[in-house]
Formats: sequence, structure tokens, C-alpha cells
Amino acid sequence: MELFDLTRLGWNEFFAEHFSSLKSAGYEIGRVALENRHQYLLYTKTGEIIGETTGRLLHFADTPADLPKVGDWVAFQPFPEEEKAIIHEILPRKSIFSRKIVGRKVEEQVVATNVDTVFIIQGLDNDFNPRRLERYLVMVFEGNSNPVIILNKVDICPDLEDKIQEVKKIAPTVPIIPLSAKTGAGVEELKALIHPGSTYVFTGSSGVGKSTLLNKIFSCEIQLTSDVRENDSRGRHTTTSRKMFILPDGGLLIDTPGMREIQLWCSDDSLSDTFSDIEELALTCHFSNCTHTKEIKCSVLGALTNEDISAERYENFLKLRKEAAEIASKQNVSKFLERKQENKNAQRSFNKVKHKRH
Repeated sequence: MELFDLTRLGWNEFFAEHFSSLKSAGYEIGRVALENRHQYLLYTKTGEIIGETTGRLLHFADTPADLPKVGDWVAFQPFPEEEKAIIHEILPRKSIFSRKIVGRKVEEQVVATNVDTVFIIQGLDNDFNPRRLERYLVMVFEGNSNPVIILNKVDICPDLEDKIQEVKKIAPTVPIIPLSAKTGAGVEELKALIHPGSTYVFTGSSGVGKSTLLNKIFSCEIQLTSDVRENDSRGRHTTTSRKMFILPDGGLLIDTPGMREIQLWCSDDSLSDTFSDIEELALTCHFSNCTHTKEIKCSVLGALTNEDISAERYENFLKLRKEAAEIASKQNVSKFLERKQENKNAQRSFNKVKHKRH
């Protein structure tokens, strides 16, 4: 059985501290590499093992986000003489990359956990979209990870420098790597950012080249790929689940299915890193509660008039701020209803006990 060095899987003092009491209780540690319903592929110090959650863990999970996800460290007990295990606990998450689930239901969908860096991949074809990129940046900053922007398909881009400058305007401090997953140009620059023991995520639209780029890093076809439609640069979901790969030169990379819909799961405070230029201007507005929509002496509107910020960026700022505020409000309502239902259930239980006594 192949042996894994836990430090190369991302193990550090943060997780060791939270695992100490569980270790004393006789549990072993593993990291979730793949999730398939309620079965999980775990990387452990003795190799790969299949894990299932305890009934207690399932029972007390309020939402799927409370169950093990790719990137989680979990405490488990192995079955003797079998490559199977029962997962008892999830260690606290150091970071989390998530979004709101598709649809009207207010629920978090966890993409990956304990991620150091998120590689946001955009194609330099019809996929290139600065407004969508801003959404991704909000998600990454909210989850306490570092973003890196990858501009793929430089081999078909006639205005590469213009695209790079456009990205720099909205993310001046974020590293940008132009490359071609098809030809390999720029891939070595990407590989130089990957370090042993650190965890990375590929995210982006379908057909943006995530799987092709992963294959280029491995120098073999480790993930299936498919052609992209020329009219809209869309691709099929060749990657259908999130999976963690151990890279040849160290580091761990989580490949994810393409995201067609990106709904925020955050508060409006999370926009400050992505829109730092607008937030800085807001500090000099005449009114402390300025909404930056109609007030006089509004520094943001002044910058918009002077074209210091683009109309598209300004409109997206307002749109994402409204969306984040609505999500935060719905989260609070949802938590209130949950507490209300818990109180009702507790009262019913009390009444039943009281009735039995009499």
C-alpha cells in the first residue's frame, strides 16, 4: 500500500492542535480527496481508503455543507483488515470556497475546503468576462484563500496585452498568468507557484481548459477533455465531480466542474477586497451612510463621472452589493426559522414528558 506523508497532504500545526484530543481517543486522520454521495476517498498516512460517515454525523448535519467535503481533514476509525473506515468528526476548516446553491433555496454549496490558493481560469475567447471575474474574486476573498488569475488560450488571442491591462484594473494586486494549456506556453510559470504541502483549486466556466491544464501539469491525460463550441466558447462538463490530485512536484490540486451559475454566499463586507478602489473612494464621501447612487458630494459618483472607474465596474459593484445584502438577510431569516422550529420541538418534547408524569 502506498504511503503518504501527511505534511505533503497539507497537514500543519493548525489541524494538529484540533486533532490532539481525537488522537488521544484512538482516531486516525485522513483528508477527503473525492466525495461520492456519502462515500469518500481519503488520503491517509497508510494510503487511500474509502470512508463513510457515522449516523450521528449525518443526523446532526443541518445542511450538506456540514458533511465532509473535498479538502476536509476528518477523524476516522478503520475497519480491521479492510481498506474502509468510518468518519466520526470533521476538523475545523481553515478556509472554505463556496457559493449559494443554484435555485431559490438559501443554502451553501461547498466547492472545496482548506484551500491556500484558488486559480481562477478565464479563456481569452468568448469566455473572457471581467464582471464574472469580479464574482469569483469575491468568493475567494470571502473564503479566506488567495486568488491567482489564469488567462488561458493566449495562442488564439490577438489582443493579449489589452486583456491583461483590463484585468489589472479590477485586480491590481492579484497575480496574473497568461498561458496556453494547449501549447504549454506559460505553464512553467504556473507550476512555479505550486509548493509541496499547499492546496490549490482550479475554478472557471465549462470549456475554459481546466482539465487540459491539469493534464499538461501531469504530462499525461489524467482528466478527460472535450471540444469547445466555437460560437460561444462553451464546453461540456467533462469534469463531473470535485477531486483532489497529488501533483508530481508536490502540492495538491482540486479540479472542479465548470460553473454556469455563480451565486454569492457572503455578506456585503466581503466586497471590500474585490472593489478596494471603490471602497477607498467611499471613505471620502460627504455622507457616512452614502449609498453611492444619488447623493451630492459622493466621491464614487465623482470618480464615475471622471471615468476613473468604469460604468460596468460600478454597476457590477452595486449589483453584487445588493445580492450579498439579500443573501445575508435570507440567511438571518433562515436561522431565525430554524431556531423557532427547534424551540417548538423542544416544547413538544417537554409537553410529552409532562403529560406522561400526570
